[in-house]
Amino acid sequence: MILKFHPYFVTNGNGQEAIKFYEDALHAKVSNVQTFGDMPDNPESPIPEEAKDRVLNAHLKIGDTDLMLSDTFPGQPHTIGSQVNVAITVSDVETSKEVFEKLQVGGKVEMPLQETFWSPSYGQVTDKFGVTWQISTYVAENN
Repeated sequence: MILKFHPYFVTNGNGQEAIKFYEDALHAKVSNVQTFGDMPDNPESPIPEEAKDRVLNAHLKIGDTDLMLSDTFPGQPHTIGSQVNVAITVSDVETSKEVFEKLQVGGKVEMPLQETFWSPSYGQVTDKFGVTWQISTYVAENN
């Protein structure tokens, strides 16, 4: 089941500035900000110093709407016109696979579905119409 559907802005190293801007301009409430430096250490792929303060993921609330935001990783291309993606949060891995497979038909896989430290199934795909989608699976923790 699809749980949420919201815009996801991609900035080019100025994500912290963008958060402050939208917080002021749109009266957004910042729910969470994670930087690349907050990621778990991986000796095989250390985070370069210039990336540590860049935004990995930010979550802002604007009224009843969620806005997500992240920076590109240093060296990744940032094309004007591609800075808005659509993020979908689904309730289970099977749904993430189904949605991802259907969106990739005639399109291009940007990041294959994979387990991440925040999701058991996350991936990015640009569909045949040029829209980039981020599919993330949210699994509620058992309490």
